[in-house]
Amino acid sequence: MVHFYTWLRDPEVIAYSLSAFQSMKTMQQIDQWFAATLAQANTLNVGIYWAETNALIGYAGLSSISVPNQSGEYFIFIGEKAAWGKGVGTAVTKQIVHLGFTSHQLNRIMLTVSELNTGGLKAYTKAGFTLEGRLRQAACWQGIFHDKLVMSILKAEWLAQGLGLE
Repeated sequence: MVHFYTWLRDPEVIAYSLSAFQSMKTMQQIDQWFAATLAQANTLNVGIYWAETNALIGYAGLSSISVPNQSGEYFIFIGEKAAWGKGVGTAVTKQIVHLGFTSHQLNRIMLTVSELNTGGLKAYTKAGFTLEGRLRQAACWQGIFHDKLVMSILKAEWLAQGLGLE
């Protein structure tokens, strides 16, 4: 938990993250968010760790998992800046997509990403996600509105691209 206290107080780390992160100022607020996140029944939460040291560097998973619709929404948060730009996001995204399509029997996984988050866009594209649409001026960062992009990957596409075999 101590990692989250540090990460969520860094404006650069939370710039493209959940809106809720922008308003969390106290350790109690972070604790409440963390407990509520882990308690969600329709969510898969996975810690992201450095392989060499087993140190926590973030978390990822699927939220809003719908069994009838066989769908879910991907999320990732890499709080440790030393892990940025090293391919961690792409690798983790591929692993979570694999879990979604195999263990959770999903047909579709979607996500939203800020158009300003070039690292995220690159990772998601490398993991097989394609652009579905644009939510115009759906986010405000530092007083400037910008678009959020909707991306998805379907199980058939994932299988056809051979992404499930890696």
